[in-house]
Amino acid sequence: MIVAFSVTPLGVGEEVGEYVADAVRVVRESGLPHRTDAMFTSVEGDDWDQVMDVVKRAVAAVEARAPRVSVVMKVDIRPGVTDGLHSKVATVERYLEG
Repeated sequence: MIVAFSVTPLGVGEEVGEYVADAVRVVRESGLPHRTDAMFTSVEGDDWDQVMDVVKRAVAAVEARAPRVSVVMKVDIRPGVTDGLHSKVATVERYLEG
């Protein structure tokens, strides 16, 4: 299972990187495979409870410092697939090469 999520603090001004870093820090410390890009952080795990616990804690880290928080999530549930963060991208790259 892969969850891509974005946490946006509201009411803190235009510079939100410091707040987003709090959320990303939680993901990195979780030990689960993850990837952060300009728009989302993706985290991969075995089941809902494992992944959503990380997302919940990441949101809580931002919520602790911001008066309002917006969260966007996209979930890919595909039992039996591991390393989807890399294998999905590798598949697209193969098609681009050939």
